[in-house]
Amino acid sequence: MLIEIMAAAAEAAPQNKFGFKEALEQGGFIAYATVIILGVMSFGSFYILFTKWFEQNKILRQGREVRTTFWRANSLREGATKLEKNSAYRQIVDDGIAAEEQHAKMTDSLEAHDWLHGSLARSEASINARLAGGLPFLATVGATAPFIGLFGTVVGIYRALIAIGIAGSASIDKVAGPVGEALIMTALGLLVAVPAVLAYNYLQARNKRIAEQLVGFSTDVLANINSGGAVKPVVVAAPAKTAPATTAAPVKK
Repeated sequence: MLIEIMAAAAEAAPQNKFGFKEALEQGGFIAYATVIILGVMSFGSFYILFTKWFEQNKILRQGREVRTTFWRANSLREGATKLEKNSAYRQIVDDGIAAEEQHAKMTDSLEAHDWLHGSLARSEASINARLAGGLPFLATVGATAPFIGLFGTVVGIYRALIAIGIAGSASIDKVAGPVGEALIMTALGLLVAVPAVLAYNYLQARNKRIAEQLVGFSTDVLANINSGGAVKPVVVAAPAKTAPATTAAPVKK
């Protein structure tokens, strides 16, 4: 008897017709298209965030290694062998060495200096351009995602007004679905835009710090080449590893 009463109560319980899935079904093609576009934007934003974060961490780690080991070498060629292949700092050193080999063809010493400086500047620019890849996408998502969500909001409000006009009254069962759909689209637009803006500002700040380090390293390389290896920056000592403390055994009397 109790089971029959519970089953009858479950059948009599009202079904929720205003969930996320129901809102998309009511919105039709426009609602589905808006959600898909925002989903692609969100996936692309997080993909760029994590890939660029790992790439920046790699360059920052290489910068710490350069400050502690690179300038201990006797020459740029010897120091270049200690750097990772295809790294940003290895590219600057290789471009500097190549420019040094070509500057002998310059008839004027000033032109030779400008050639070396320009070669290193081009190397820095190519690295910075590679680091900035993907950031325009984040900026575009941050600027356009709220408006895409707003488009879905406008469509939902329009459908609510049509439902009111057809019914002749603004009853909650007629407008709850379209208004709920409109609010969902607004929330999704903000949910996609805010992380994209935060990721853009975060990655841009790290790129500026990396660019400053590359400019300093390029200047040191240029000074080293022009001085024939005599000018080197102060080498930062590597942090010493502290030995674990040992407890002395008690002396027996």
